[in-house]
Amino acid sequence: MPAPTPPSDTSDRTSDPLAERIAALLERHPVWDGHNDLAWEAREQVGYDWTALDIGAGTAGRTHTDIPRLRAGGVGAQFWSVYAPSDLPGSAAVTATLEQIDAVRRMVETWPDTFALALTADDVEKAWAAGRIASLLGAEGGQSIDSSLGTLRMLYRLGVRYLTLTHNHNNPWADSATGEPSGHGGLSEFGVEVVREMNRLGMLVDLSHVSAATMGVALDVTEAPVMFSHSSARAVCDVPRNVPDDVLARLGGNGGLCMVTFVPGFVTPEIGAWRAEAAEAARARGVDPASYTGFSAFSKEWEADHPIPHTTLDDVVDHVEHVRDVAGIDHVGLGGDYDGASGFAPGLEDVSGYPNLLAALARRGWSDTDLAKLTSGNMLRVLREAERVAGRLAAERAPSTARLGNA
Repeated sequence: MPAPTPPSDTSDRTSDPLAERIAALLERHPVWDGHNDLAWEAREQVGYDWTALDIGAGTAGRTHTDIPRLRAGGVGAQFWSVYAPSDLPGSAAVTATLEQIDAVRRMVETWPDTFALALTADDVEKAWAAGRIASLLGAEGGQSIDSSLGTLRMLYRLGVRYLTLTHNHNNPWADSATGEPSGHGGLSEFGVEVVREMNRLGMLVDLSHVSAATMGVALDVTEAPVMFSHSSARAVCDVPRNVPDDVLARLGGNGGLCMVTFVPGFVTPEIGAWRAEAAEAARARGVDPASYTGFSAFSKEWEADHPIPHTTLDDVVDHVEHVRDVAGIDHVGLGGDYDGASGFAPGLEDVSGYPNLLAALARRGWSDTDLAKLTSGNMLRVLREAERVAGRLAAERAPSTARLGNA
């Protein structure tokens, strides 16, 4: 009998019970993130050529997201943003959105052992059972439908399962958090019809980016749970993109959820103030702060002479706990906004960082039951309820024929 192999030296290694606990939790309840802009990053970097942006091999230094880091982060479901800038004219925005949908679908087809397109809550659970990352689509901004309910319905048929009612600019029927009030109180009559039709389809109403007035009207109108795909708490960081407490408090009655984002300017008050100063300077220079591309370029220039404050993982934890405390444990989730922002906190630099956040929450006393709701349980419930409502409404009313101006 051969001599046994001597054990390797493990004197400098110690087990980490908390890390093991989080890993076990993520095996059972993987992260379902509300918003990731990898598709737009692929457009900007390589014109959607997935052979040139090989996320299977790893793209550290180029993107926040690739397959090895998604696996390391315990991600089991992702709403991939199919985004078009809100200052694109209508037909161009629709085209850009369609190109984004195509890009995500081709990504799923390129790595079929990793990703599975998901259209329903059942599809998500089937993907998990097969060891794949459920891939859902979320359209970021009402500009993507060009004020057409027919276009909305076609996006649904192509797999879009949420629509963010605005992006950074107002559209003809909804007010943005970063736009001037339009005079129709948040949502116009046609905007109300958009929400009603989304309920009938089973497309989730995403209230990230919208004004507080738009949030309130949408909550008054909707018959299904709403979501905030990537927003944090305004009481913790007072910026327009975050959710006021009175709106968070309504999520319990609505059944929806706020998926806390990790964007530094939305979680760290000092960075929020820095962004506000930069926005004023941009306006003075003739740059629209609501322009994603224009303001991003200006911010880099501004940062050279105005160093940006630091953000921390604990800043994000504070938002998660505030949303839990105000809305309830059943109404909080995670929406990192990776590849749609920069400068994330140490420990949350990319999609591999979710276990660090969960460990920080566990150290604050979160149970596995509550962590499981945060990672994916709440989002799974919300999508199932939206599907249930859609089943009822589809039997009660026909597709809306409303048009902008005659809703």
